[in-house]
Amino acid sequence: MLIYDTLSHHPIADDMFNILDFPVPSTSALKDALSTMILSSSGWRKVFAESGDEEDATAKITEADAMLASLAALSLARFLGVRAAAKQAVKRGEVHVEPHDTTILVGLDARPTGRVLGDIVCRTLTMLGCSVRYLYICAAPQIMADCNLFPEEADAFFYISASHNPIGHNGFKFGRSGGVYPSKEAEKIINIFREIVLEEPMAPLYLQSLSSQMDTTRYRHVLTSVKAEQSRNLERYEQFVLTTAVQSGDRNEHRMFREMLVKAHSKEPLGVVGELNGSARSVSIDYRFLTSLGLKVHQINDQPGQVVHAIVPEGENLQLCQQTLEMLYAKDPSFLLGYVPDNDGDRGNLVYIQRKTGKAHILEAQNVFALVVLAELTLCRLKHPSSLLATVVNGPTSNRIDHIAQALDAEVFRCEVGEANVVELAEMKRKEGYLVPVLGEGSNGGNITHPAKVRDPLNTLLSLVKLLRNRDIAKLWFRANGKDVPHPVTLEKIIESMPIYTTTGAFSKDGKMQIHHDHAILKSRYEVLLQADWIEKQEMFREMDIYAYTVFQTEGTNAVEGMGEAFRTAPFTGGYKVALKDKDGIITDFLWMRGSKTEPVYRVMVDSKGDDRSRHDRLLAWHRSLIARADQD
Repeated sequence: MLIYDTLSHHPIADDMFNILDFPVPSTSALKDALSTMILSSSGWRKVFAESGDEEDATAKITEADAMLASLAALSLARFLGVRAAAKQAVKRGEVHVEPHDTTILVGLDARPTGRVLGDIVCRTLTMLGCSVRYLYICAAPQIMADCNLFPEEADAFFYISASHNPIGHNGFKFGRSGGVYPSKEAEKIINIFREIVLEEPMAPLYLQSLSSQMDTTRYRHVLTSVKAEQSRNLERYEQFVLTTAVQSGDRNEHRMFREMLVKAHSKEPLGVVGELNGSARSVSIDYRFLTSLGLKVHQINDQPGQVVHAIVPEGENLQLCQQTLEMLYAKDPSFLLGYVPDNDGDRGNLVYIQRKTGKAHILEAQNVFALVVLAELTLCRLKHPSSLLATVVNGPTSNRIDHIAQALDAEVFRCEVGEANVVELAEMKRKEGYLVPVLGEGSNGGNITHPAKVRDPLNTLLSLVKLLRNRDIAKLWFRANGKDVPHPVTLEKIIESMPIYTTTGAFSKDGKMQIHHDHAILKSRYEVLLQADWIEKQEMFREMDIYAYTVFQTEGTNAVEGMGEAFRTAPFTGGYKVALKDKDGIITDFLWMRGSKTEPVYRVMVDSKGDDRSRHDRLLAWHRSLIARADQD
């Protein structure tokens, strides 16, 4: 029987249709399919569209990719110790499977290939004996909030998404207790998966045998329970967003927070545009939750799958939100903010109205993150005047964060790019006695507000609402910077008070390169060229008031200062930063690079103090030149 989703009205799956009933792909076909898959702790991704075109919005996938999805489910089940997933069970070809006491929460974003991948994953886990709780289309923070609030109810989550990648991509994320697995556990699953695909030729036949003989009653129960699972999950998600906003699970404090905002917005209305671009947030709590806080909300492209522009919420992809916000502001001046999420809805970048012009401006990702850090660090400092306070960020996060933290007597700790890395390092710092209320990756604008372990645009919006509606935050921030407190406190005034930096956009054309050499070779050559150019280009550096440099390298949660292979380890894929200093030894700019572990690109960026675009562009051109020359044969 074909089961439909009551939220999206999309078909979920047919319990009587065996989706794994197709000719077994050859070992070489599976190896070829695997060769184009990126496997990292941040997620597994590849182009799943049957054509191989990353911009293809088809729902069709190849048989080899369908089997990879089933083998991915087998890998997670084996990692969790499910007996029917063990290597011995595969070798023996056991087809009688007893239910196991392992529960896995499964969800997916709104990509076209998601439905078939969800069907494969849920069917595979069910036939292996796992208990599956299926949420179908849901925002990534939802599935992780459920695991965060009630870790005892799920041994792991399996989320199907390619986040901000183009629409033809898809992939998988695994985790527990509210976040993706730390790198060591993630590597174990990756190794299991590789071993199954490359060394266990009987595994696909085994899975097909289980599928053909599975009691469909159990799978029908999984599918018919989706509605109830979604309802419970949405309620829990709303509870968790409020817990994050007020830093307390007390329902009475949640009620008081709501009432305070409703009262504030009745006196000074605030409107928000949500341009959801057909993302998983289309079936999330956004509208009902934000309106419950007294906000005016206008949503567009709010049907899952209604993707009208490129998925990554950067640059030109925010223009529709800009135009809509300007139009609404002209009719109702309370509409001041807009947000656009990526497809899995775990981050959203912002646009805002500049009142003196009536025009909507894109708030670049680094500034979005900086505003949230400003709000949450200031609020935490108000509550804890003498405590150790810190934030954790990734390597390419702008140095504007260091200036904000310094004003609030807080420290900044850095690690390699990757959500798992910042979450893990934050936990380490909390054990050392630090309060870490906010963390994340400024390079993509994604903040993680404790106790969340994943980015969430609702948390971003609520941080800005607190910034605008809690005058005590503004007082402390402006006075810490030796400035008068404005009245009223507006987003424009707060933005004007922030440290000014010019930073390469993470998804700009100049922010990525294609390289051909091994990362170890590239970095070693880069260092030789850096030292040579440092001597040769002294005139340029003096003109820019640059007198020294220091190299920082990040791997996982570790950040070390030093140049050369002695300060990095195989496979040498960590982040690499050249910090440039003025004559007083203060870092004014940095050059950063790292190969993406979720896309086949080499990411590069420059962060430059001040608003001198030509200075930034000059440094970026030099940085790219160093990389290009290092990559030559």
